[in-house]
Amino acid sequence: MPSQRGRVAVVTGGNAGLGFETARMLAGAGAAVVLACRDLDRAAGAAARIRQRQPDAELSLVRLDLAAQRSVRAAAAELRDRHPHIDLLINNAGGVNPRYQRTEDGFERTFATNHLGPFAFTGLLLDRLLAAPHSRVVTVSSIGHRRGVLDVADLQGDRGYRFQAAYFQSKLANLMFSYELQRRLAAAGVGTIAVAAHPGNARTEFGRDMSALVRVAMSRWLRPLTWWLMQSPGVGALATVRAATDPAARGGDYFGPPGRAQFTGYPVRVDSSPRSHDRAAQQRLWHESERLTGVSYRVSSPAPAD
Repeated sequence: MPSQRGRVAVVTGGNAGLGFETARMLAGAGAAVVLACRDLDRAAGAAARIRQRQPDAELSLVRLDLAAQRSVRAAAAELRDRHPHIDLLINNAGGVNPRYQRTEDGFERTFATNHLGPFAFTGLLLDRLLAAPHSRVVTVSSIGHRRGVLDVADLQGDRGYRFQAAYFQSKLANLMFSYELQRRLAAAGVGTIAVAAHPGNARTEFGRDMSALVRVAMSRWLRPLTWWLMQSPGVGALATVRAATDPAARGGDYFGPPGRAQFTGYPVRVDSSPRSHDRAAQQRLWHESERLTGVSYRVSSPAPAD
């Protein structure tokens, strides 16, 4: 990884799993890392663990609950006050809800956390990203996006909720967002790029919300048998870190483990599903996301920071 000294990196969900490993690696390369987390106590614990390995790590915290638009706005405002520019925004945090839940904004929680929150957060920080040369927005998707079907007429699952379908839809939305954002950035001729990544199958806390079969497969007791199917969070996070720091990465790239299944391994450029490249669907999702969040993107050449 090239040196990241002098760069500011915001990592959502940086207190555990993939986000923690991403934050640890970026801090180890010299970046000033902001852990944007729902639970500040857990974030502080994560920062302490990073400093045990890297005493000179430059770390700070901000409270961010992606499921609540008021929290998204408050976190973005706090970061704007602290930083005249942001070099890396890692949209890593996500989740899945086995039971149907509505957020305080009236959104289905999985879609709100995985897509609407990151969409609004990125838009509210966009001018800070545009103010940094060669900045990047990295959005973490999933191999599960291949099973995702986007229903713009029923994004909130009102016609019936199946938690796996909701998760796969949100991960498909992550890629559609990244590709449409890159198209808009390129059209404006700015230096910021949008890149996406997925970790393959990584053993993280995320599995606690999945089926009993998945939880058993992720158990440490079965690692001698499932090494080909599951990998550590540290290896899983390498796709995100490569998307964030590889000098050869281009806007619109998607990184993940190699091979047909893309379950495990060191990251390479990979292809996403044909659905993820549907431009008309991307634009419908974008306009609906703007309507729901009230956040509109204005992509233009950077102006001096406030």
